Amino acid sequence: MTSAMKIGEAARAGGVSARALRYYEDEGLITPERGANGYRYYSPAMIDRVRVIRYLAHSGLPMKLIQAVLPHLPAEPRQSAVCAAFLAQVEKCRDGLAERIASLAAQQAALEAFLGTARTEA
Repeated sequence: MTSAMKIGEAARAGGVSARALRYYEDEGLITPERGANGYRYYSPAMIDRVRVIRYLAHSGLPMKLIQAVLPHLPAEPRQSAVCAAFLAQVEKCRDGLAERIASLAAQQAALEAFLGTARTEA
């Protein structure tokens, strides 16, 4: 375990909080080794996996989709193509996000119009 890291160091290396690491473990996304003292130890490969999880989560993918696809992703995120079904789910998430953005933009425009009218009448 010479290159393995304890949770604090692993959190910093992975760009997440220690709480996020525990959450990922609870969700079955990662399984750190445990020392005789009960401490969690994270390998460099696991830190890479944490970065992938963080990237997918910050991209807006639901945790259930990340859980489903994570076992099928290559160890190196830039290796080989991912399956078409996963890409279709990502596209669905992207399209849903685009719809929400359009809706929010319309709401913002309506508020701007209201404020413009209200200010000129005041």
